[in-house]
Amino acid sequence: MASTAPVHPVDEVPPVRQLAAFGLQHVLAMYAGAVAVPLIVGGAMKLPPADLAYLITADLLVCGIATLIQCVGFWRFGVRLPIMQGCTFAAVSPMVLIGTTGGGLPAIYGSVIVAGLAIVLLAPVFGRLLRFFPPLVTGTVILIIGVSLLPVAGNWAAGGAGSADFGAPKNLALAAFVLVMVLGVQRFAPVFLSRIAVLIGIAVGLAVAVPFGFTDFGGVKDADWVGISTPFHFGAPTFEVSAIVSMLVVALVCMTETTGDFIAVGEMTGRKVEPRSLADGLRADGLSTVLGGVFNTFPYTAYAQNVGLVGMTRVRSRWVVAAAGGMLVLLGLLPKLGAVVAAIPAPVLGGAGLVMFGTVAASGLRTLAEVDFKGNHNLTVVAVSVAVGVLPVGVPTIYDRFPDWFQTVMHSGISAGCLTAIVLNLLFNHLPAKGGSAGDAESGGLPVGGGEQAVEKSREESV
Repeated sequence: MASTAPVHPVDEVPPVRQLAAFGLQHVLAMYAGAVAVPLIVGGAMKLPPADLAYLITADLLVCGIATLIQCVGFWRFGVRLPIMQGCTFAAVSPMVLIGTTGGGLPAIYGSVIVAGLAIVLLAPVFGRLLRFFPPLVTGTVILIIGVSLLPVAGNWAAGGAGSADFGAPKNLALAAFVLVMVLGVQRFAPVFLSRIAVLIGIAVGLAVAVPFGFTDFGGVKDADWVGISTPFHFGAPTFEVSAIVSMLVVALVCMTETTGDFIAVGEMTGRKVEPRSLADGLRADGLSTVLGGVFNTFPYTAYAQNVGLVGMTRVRSRWVVAAAGGMLVLLGLLPKLGAVVAAIPAPVLGGAGLVMFGTVAASGLRTLAEVDFKGNHNLTVVAVSVAVGVLPVGVPTIYDRFPDWFQTVMHSGISAGCLTAIVLNLLFNHLPAKGGSAGDAESGGLPVGGGEQAVEKSREESV
């Protein structure tokens, strides 16, 4: 009798109740970030509330479709890993500029469609760049992703950026309560419950928040029951050169960030990303971005906060995140449901976010543990890359006097740190060493001729 090959954890399909619980956990982890982009862009353009609500439901619908494409995949589209998709924050500043001074929403959507097509075409090129991401670079990038997300959790814990009671002790107390709840469930609960520790923490936090007046369900009453996003709702797209150029820069930043996220999830799930699967994943990003331009929303990318959730819960199934994608489609078609989720107070999300985002940073440290730091310049590569990556997080206005394209690249700590790590790794470990320089790093670097083999060898030795 022939034995069947074991199913990789990424391809396992959990029972329906687990799919639902794990999937909902992913939705709650990314919801605040997902609706933030349309709120910021629409708010800056002073759109009426009805148009803002339309942007949000359109965004949730395409978020769900993009996630399904990425996780389930078809033909050469989709990385087929547990990757949650959402609107990228890298595009916010350029889109606000285009929307307020350069042609409104139709000009935004025209540039988004062109950027999406560019990502689809460039995906195979990026796929071949994977050899420039040895453990030295990937560990550094994953560490920067985690560290750059922590201020997001901090803002949530304090009550949400711009809230009237930002930093109030009651907000931080609620966030701390949720954090303790998540840690308690993860440590002492049975295995299944420990894997939905974030969901339980958010549910208990919400239950505590209601009697203390943290929640406002007013938006639920005003929301429609059904909302269908139709193509080009705000008019036919217009194609303006300046808008397209700025969005193409955003596309390159998104591809760099997404590559880091794919590699991080590949490390966490035990299914390493290959050049072909990287290209397939980026191609799915491009297709989703084109759909965004058609269905009245924005460019799409992998969401790093959900990378942290995968690492923390150790639930590696891509079908869990596909289930989350299905839930987002429902939320996009049923605005009233979306309004219920939106009523979860920011401090509740902040408490859970601290664990998730910290997990991403810790995963980067785990990858860096494979790297040899003796007799080479690898420590310098990590030090400078992390410094450059954290700089715009700690000092958000540092590049405000630079040209827009430069700001788009460098304001994202992830893309700034990633580019720095790649360049420094090439400089110290790829170029021939001069004189007595210790340039020939073995593990984590990319020595001339056979860099991949050296990396593989070092990985095998470290196991």
